[in-house]
Amino acid sequence: MALDAQGGLTSAHVRLVASGLGVSVRTVRRWVEAARSQGRTGPLPRPHFTVTPHVRAVLAVWGGNVAAVHRELLSEARAAGDSEAVPSLATLQRAVARDLSAGERAGLRGGEAARRRYDVYGKRPATHRNACWEGDHKRLPVRVDLEGSAACPWVTWFIDVATKVIVGVALTPHQPARDAVLAALRTGISRAEPYGPCGGLPTVVRVDRGKEFLCRTVERALGAFAVPVDDLPAYKPYRKGTIESLNGAVEEMLLVSLPGYTHRARPAEVYRPDRVEDLLSYPDFVKVLLDWVAWWNTEHHPAGLADGLTPLVAWESDPTPVEEVAEERLAFFALEDDGRQRKITTKGISWRRRAYIAPWMAGNVGTLVRLRYLPHYDGQIEVFAAEEWGRHLGTAYLAQAATLEQRRALSSVREQKARGLKADLKAAEKLRRTRYTATTTASAPRPRRTVTSGQAEAEIARAKATDLAARALPDLIPPREPPSSWARPILRPRRAADSQTDAGQAADCGPPEVAGVPGNSEER
Repeated sequence: MALDAQGGLTSAHVRLVASGLGVSVRTVRRWVEAARSQGRTGPLPRPHFTVTPHVRAVLAVWGGNVAAVHRELLSEARAAGDSEAVPSLATLQRAVARDLSAGERAGLRGGEAARRRYDVYGKRPATHRNACWEGDHKRLPVRVDLEGSAACPWVTWFIDVATKVIVGVALTPHQPARDAVLAALRTGISRAEPYGPCGGLPTVVRVDRGKEFLCRTVERALGAFAVPVDDLPAYKPYRKGTIESLNGAVEEMLLVSLPGYTHRARPAEVYRPDRVEDLLSYPDFVKVLLDWVAWWNTEHHPAGLADGLTPLVAWESDPTPVEEVAEERLAFFALEDDGRQRKITTKGISWRRRAYIAPWMAGNVGTLVRLRYLPHYDGQIEVFAAEEWGRHLGTAYLAQAATLEQRRALSSVREQKARGLKADLKAAEKLRRTRYTATTTASAPRPRRTVTSGQAEAEIARAKATDLAARALPDLIPPREPPSSWARPILRPRRAADSQTDAGQAADCGPPEVAGVPGNSEER
């Protein structure tokens, strides 16, 4: 068209374009003529149905079901008297496939998690060791034997992003708290046996808004070493893909083969979990998982490492200097400060209404001390000198700790009470809830059980009889005569007008009887 506007368009140009595009010369001339007369350089736009905001809203209501949306649009058009304005089902399906991406259609069916599978994520540039650690909790889908009962443990671990080394691991038989985070960080920072040789101080720790990772205790512990915590947005696991890949790998490579695995494929019959006697004990499971972590670091070849290196080899071949922390500074890394001074007495040290003793306390009664303790554990405490804060005096232990049999018996009693309360609440909920018969027409529901007025009044009366607050009668028992040793009220002399009024009242009602005051009006 530029050549045509300049008057330099020749047949040779037309044949060259036709040969380059694989079309006939007549087609190229027709294109040029359409551009001269109509000013367009592309095909004629064909009218077609497009997805409107109203159609998108109806699609969201029906979960991406195009056929249901088509029925909804037809019913709306019939109600408005314009049923011909609705396109056919095939046209609507083509419009949805053309105007909505595959991720949007998946999101309408399965939500944000389904839509996220169609997104494209960038990859962070390669870094050096200890440049960034990623941490996370994971509930392991394996039932283990915990003192006679089955429980699914949790793991808290940290992995180095650059070398894929698992630097710190801590396990708990229940949902972890800040003590698990501190324990895993301590094993990750320490390079002494049995935690080394990988470790040291990271440049940054990346987490995803877990309250245990962002608590004040963890912030102070890492802040003492100038290590910031990078708080990622919630519900965006792709922002810390290294630790999320590890969470999936441990299940596929280890947990699926263990007894008590809860995600194992089973037949169509009723699910029957493994007996507690057939499960791994908690200490055995911890050993199995720690052995797998050692295998991961020393023998496994993750796909993200170049030249097929193991994480340990990749760590050792990285020339980046490692900033180590002295073991004496890490000895109390995971402990919290009590925040006040206490005194050693003849009963030991009183903390949380419990007594803690130790052999080294002999001869130190009256010494002012300060305490540090492991979060959520009160079996022992660490004692420091109050005058010289930082000088460790020793460890103190709970004086009267319950035995294993006592703890099991107490747990059994608590479970029985919990089951009894659950049964009572379930029975009360069954009485409170009114159930109705099934309906086949659009009519008012009918209760399954009809209660007579006499039964209703009787139950209401029984409920009032058991209400202790309603049965309380403060005037039922009269107060006793006060003892003679108590002080009695004394009437003070009043004005003349009040005295005359009182005298008239006394004549009508008789002399007042007040202890210590004569009832005769003349004496008064």
